[in-house]
Amino acid sequence: MQWLRSGETRPANDFSRYGGLSLLIFSVAAFLLAVAAHVSGAVPLLTFLLVFLAISAFAAAIALPDSSGKTSAAEPAQAASHLEELADRVTAMREAEQRFYGLLETLGDLVINRDGEGRILYANRVLGELMECDARDLVGQTLPQLGIDIGMASETALIEGELLSSSDVSIQTKAGLRWFSWTEISLREGESGTVSHWAIARDITARKRAETALVNARERAEQASFAKSRFLATVSHEIRTPMNGIIGMATLLADTRLSSEQRTYVGAISTSASALLALIEDLLDYSKIEAGRLEIEPQRMSVRELVESVVELMAVRAFAKKIGLGCHIAPEVPDTILADPGRLRQVLLNLLGNAIKFTEEGGVLVTVTMVVQDGAVKLAFKVDDTGPGLEPESLSRIFQEFEQADTSSTRKHGGAGLGLAITRRLISAMEGTITVESAPGEGAGFTVFIPLVDPEGTEAETRLALKGFDIAILTPHVVEGEALAMAVRAHGGKARVFEGEKSALALLRRRKTAFDAIIIDAALENEKGDLLGRLRRKGLRATQALTLIAPTDRGRLTEFRANGYDAFIARPARDRTLLRLLLNTQMTDTAPAPDDHARGDATRASRGLKVLVAEDNEINAMLARAALSKAGHSVVLVSNGRAAVEALTHPARDYEMVLMDLHMPVMDGLDAIVQIRRHEEDTGLAPIPILVLSADGQEKTRHTALAHGATGFVTKPLDPARLLSALELHTPA
Repeated sequence: MQWLRSGETRPANDFSRYGGLSLLIFSVAAFLLAVAAHVSGAVPLLTFLLVFLAISAFAAAIALPDSSGKTSAAEPAQAASHLEELADRVTAMREAEQRFYGLLETLGDLVINRDGEGRILYANRVLGELMECDARDLVGQTLPQLGIDIGMASETALIEGELLSSSDVSIQTKAGLRWFSWTEISLREGESGTVSHWAIARDITARKRAETALVNARERAEQASFAKSRFLATVSHEIRTPMNGIIGMATLLADTRLSSEQRTYVGAISTSASALLALIEDLLDYSKIEAGRLEIEPQRMSVRELVESVVELMAVRAFAKKIGLGCHIAPEVPDTILADPGRLRQVLLNLLGNAIKFTEEGGVLVTVTMVVQDGAVKLAFKVDDTGPGLEPESLSRIFQEFEQADTSSTRKHGGAGLGLAITRRLISAMEGTITVESAPGEGAGFTVFIPLVDPEGTEAETRLALKGFDIAILTPHVVEGEALAMAVRAHGGKARVFEGEKSALALLRRRKTAFDAIIIDAALENEKGDLLGRLRRKGLRATQALTLIAPTDRGRLTEFRANGYDAFIARPARDRTLLRLLLNTQMTDTAPAPDDHARGDATRASRGLKVLVAEDNEINAMLARAALSKAGHSVVLVSNGRAAVEALTHPARDYEMVLMDLHMPVMDGLDAIVQIRRHEEDTGLAPIPILVLSADGQEKTRHTALAHGATGFVTKPLDPARLLSALELHTPA
């Protein structure tokens, strides 16, 4: 290309008249297209390539030899004609060169031509303006000498003859830093091997500044969000600690001798504090999710145990509202899977809590089944209720933060609108999905789908265990009765649900065969408990009679036995318990209700232990002391881990149990446990049971405590019944 700029001509090769003319036409057309591309604002690379093509075609036209290969020396007229033609070509070439460089000068983009050593052969006025000098003065300099940090294509990169590259390049000018989108084509000429670099660069400073501003804005927003989440988490934790104290003290106060008015006030304190604590828990969870600290901890877990324990935990609320609560788990559901039990429990508690909260009549049904979704087998947890249902427009926003189905000022139920939003986030973190089906007046059904990971064991072999069984179920809680019926049908039997005595009698009058069993809800029995007898006198024939009892009905068990019942089932009934009872005619005590567990454990835990409590929070320490002392234990309090270690490494130690808070001054609970266990190993002492107390109920925290040598784990807020139950569980024989 050097010869173009200098005006030199090629050696005297003859010009092919027709081929040269075609190349000249092509060159002019490419040039005109380059002008059009520049005017229309096309990308600089296209303009550059068109110009380069035009010049190349023009050069080729000049270099094209005469097709005849003959010289015209013998014919002076022909030679004169060729000379004239050559002169025209030179003139046209110079005009094209002028137009080419004229175009480069008028471009708003920076254009540079460098030789193989990086020296500038040509630079348009744009570079001159940036350097604040005449562009011609830049010829012979290199870009690094001008402060432009950009390399060149290596020799090995030009093996194929050319290389196209692009990058963003910064140029420091007196007016400030400017950015260019730099596109460069490097060429090696075939015959001479000469290397040249043509570059075109467009000013993108405005775009770079906008990008930088966006990045800075995003970083500021993330920092603000993190600070907000951290503040929320800190404040929530600080509020939760005294709130735990209020709830615990109210629980202790409720166990003292109070007048009915005082008991009402204590109940209001407990209810209000529990509602506030639930809100704080939601805010804490939400802040963790917003801060990106939500972690899923998969581990092997029992699906049935988790679901049934959640249902039993929430049964107290359902019974208090006099609504039914049923649960059915399909036999083909695996015994264990890999999942995060803590997060799954939280999801089910949220859904079940909402269902009970909004249901005033009827009941709530929890079912667990296996489904195929998008070609994959998944576990489906469905919570159906008979509540007021949802308007269609509410379905799309109830999973959004701070949104509720009823936003009117007269809404009956309060709440921050975080429960379902948190639930959705948790399910997403578990790679699951959640759907809702609802209509006004028809209740709602929320279904959670989670992947089935590494399933083990099923109860499929019991699918036909009740084949041939015909069961009648009498209960005013139809939803609960249907759950029992589903369990019977899932195991091959037949079941019918009757809402009361009248509907059952209507069938008995027509029926000629006996039932294999009848299940009667104790809520249908009068004070005499003679419903079963009346039905039998009116034609009921049943091999077994079972009664479905609430925790408050346990005092009537003797009466029920006397009236002909063979066994009882505690609400909410477990499928396995129902199956076992129907296959076993012996009167058997079944899975007791949660408060019965606590009551029994509290009784067993009353033999009197000497307990060391390491807790720095005075309220929690007072609560633990009161609960343990009331159960007949003697308590010694220390306020940090160091004091606990000194007490337990003393030669005269005579403690039988330790309650250890995790977070304490001087020495935290984990370090204290490690030192105590080390002392026991060194001295040959039997390990003393150490129960960790923590408000952090995450599985990770629990595992960490156990890995450090803890015997058990009790989550705050301290519930006296659960504390005593844990104490009894870990008391040495």
